[in-house]
Amino acid sequence: MLAALAGETRQRPPFWLMRQAGRYLPEYRELRAKAGSFLDLCYNPAFATEVTLQPLRRYGMDAAILFSDILVVPHALGQPLDYVEGEGPKLDPVRNAEGLSRLSAAELHERLAPVYETVRRLTRELPEDTTLIGFAGAPWTVACYMVEGGGTKEFAHVKRWAYGDPQGFQALIDLLVDATVDYLSAQIEAGAEAVQVFDSWAGVLPADPFRRWVIEPTRRIVERLRARHPGVPVIGFPRGAGLFYVEYVEKTGVTAVGLDTTLPTDWAARELQTRLPVQGNLDPIMLAAGGDALRTAATGILADLAGGPFVFNLGHGVIQTTPPDHVAELARLIKQWPERG
Repeated sequence: MLAALAGETRQRPPFWLMRQAGRYLPEYRELRAKAGSFLDLCYNPAFATEVTLQPLRRYGMDAAILFSDILVVPHALGQPLDYVEGEGPKLDPVRNAEGLSRLSAAELHERLAPVYETVRRLTRELPEDTTLIGFAGAPWTVACYMVEGGGTKEFAHVKRWAYGDPQGFQALIDLLVDATVDYLSAQIEAGAEAVQVFDSWAGVLPADPFRRWVIEPTRRIVERLRARHPGVPVIGFPRGAGLFYVEYVEKTGVTAVGLDTTLPTDWAARELQTRLPVQGNLDPIMLAAGGDALRTAATGILADLAGGPFVFNLGHGVIQTTPPDHVAELARLIKQWPERG
């Protein structure tokens, strides 16, 4: 994994899957029931460590990604957060300077200490050749949840603030840049060998706001992490960025870039992989469907991208209805790729 992120082309590309630990696994659902709430699961180092390790025991991925959630950062900043079964996260919305004044990074590390302990435990329990990935949400995406108060399809409140009061909204982004740098840095100090910045809602912005609220905050995060931790790879994932992927890669300085499901892999090979390692981008629904559709899609991705620095992954996270056997089949296909390709 680390060799691929350093720009090497591997005979068999390494692989891991976004949301590889989760509700599609029966052992996860069993532990989730014991934990109580979802946040209790994230903040219990013993449980979070176990959940992180579960898919590795089944499938032998080349990397483990810390089990947590991108919204632990606003929670640690003081924003009330709850997860409602069947509805997802619910936060008390922050939509102006008054709401912003109630947030503080003063206790960030104290509140996130259980996450750092999970990282330390994983460094002791993971196989030596398995890379440990830490992560955080990108400022724009985290801000979307903070301002909207949860998931949204329109992004009306967050865009209205960003467009109508850019200076005020910048204060929220600046707070999140600082908190994200400190959070990822602490994960690295605890043992994370690479980190990924998830910008799940990057694709909802037009050009100039994309540059201001996606590219620039990510550039600042990468620059500051690289100053503190030279050599630690930073993977950017600007989901939905489309043609902006090239500018994102050029201006943020990320070490590698995650490709979402919509990007043609032959285009990515020409326009992106010639610049840096790429990661992705099987459609998670294809993984859930299985059969010939899965085999054809995965083989096509490997054929287009395995000839350069590449990490096989999905174009978004594993969905809940994915049969575990389909993940096992994908793992076999990737591991046998030189013979099968």
